Amino acid sequence: MKRVLVTGATGFIGNYCLPLLSKKGYEIHAVSSKTLPKAAPFEVHWHKADLLDLSQGLKLMKRIKPTHLLHLAWYVVPDKCWNSLQNLRWVQTSIGLLQAFSQYGGQRVVMAGTCAEYDWRYCCCSEKLTPLSPTTLYGASKHALQVMVDAFGKEDGLSSAWGRTFFLYGPREHPVRLVSSVIRSLLSDKPARCSHGNQLRDYLYVQDVAHAFVVLLESDIRGPVNIASGYPVSLKEIVHKIAAKLNREDLVQMGALPVAADEPDLLVGDVSRLSNEAAWRPEYDLDDGLEKTISWWRTRLSAGRFE
Repeated sequence: MKRVLVTGATGFIGNYCLPLLSKKGYEIHAVSSKTLPKAAPFEVHWHKADLLDLSQGLKLMKRIKPTHLLHLAWYVVPDKCWNSLQNLRWVQTSIGLLQAFSQYGGQRVVMAGTCAEYDWRYCCCSEKLTPLSPTTLYGASKHALQVMVDAFGKEDGLSSAWGRTFFLYGPREHPVRLVSSVIRSLLSDKPARCSHGNQLRDYLYVQDVAHAFVVLLESDIRGPVNIASGYPVSLKEIVHKIAAKLNREDLVQMGALPVAADEPDLLVGDVSRLSNEAAWRPEYDLDDGLEKTISWWRTRLSAGRFE
C-alpha cells in the first residue's frame, strides 16, 4: 500500500492535499507542530512533532517508513520569511528528512519550491530557460535545497520532483496577503488600501495548487516543475473583482501604498511541463476562486474570527 508522509499538513497547501491523497488510496500520515486537528471525514494518522528538532523527524521516518514524502513545511510568515535565518534551519531539516526517507525505503518525494528562486528580471519563468538568481534568503535557501535534492536523487536513485509555486490565494490564506486582506477590509466596511495595482502576477487557487502537488507525487516527473496558472492578471483587476462582488467599490483606495523599486512589472510561470507531462489543468478560474474565498471569510468574520 502507498504510504505518504505529509509535512506542513495543517498549512495553507497541505490542508487541501489530504483529501486528494485519500481519494488516491494513500495511507496518510500527517505532521503538525500545533494542536492536532479534529477527526476528518477520511482517515489520517496525525503525528505531533517539531521537525526543526531533526531527531523527532528521524523517529517519525523510522516508525512510519513512508513510500512517499510530500514535504511542504517551511517558515512562510509573510514579509518576515524573506530573509529569516529560519530558512537555513529548514534547509538542514529537509536534507535530514530526505536522507532518512531514502534510508527507510522511500520511493518518491515531492518538495515545495518557489518562484522566488528565479531571476525576476526575466518576467516569464521557465524551468529550463530562466536563470535562477534569488535575491532573498528564502529564495536562495529553496534553490540550494532543490540543487541538493536533485543531486541526491541522481546519486541515490530516489525519484524526486520540485513544485515551484507562484502566487496563491484561497480560504485559509494568511490574512495579510492581498486577496484575504482586501476581502477582510471590505467585509468589515473598512478601506482597502492598495498600491497602484498595475503589477501583473500569476495567481492560482489553492485547491488547484494542492491538486498539482498530488499529481506530481503520483507521476514519475523529475526536477523542478512550475505550479501556476500560466496567465498574468493585474493586481488591480483582482481588487476590483473582489470589490464588485461585495458591492464596495467605494472603499477601494488604489495608489495608497508604495511599490518597491525592485518589484517587477510582470511575473508569470510557464506551465508547459505541468500541463504536457502531468496532464494537469486548473479546475477553478479567478471568479470561482474569489467567490469561494469571499464565502469562507464571510463565514469566519460573522463568527468573530478575524484570522
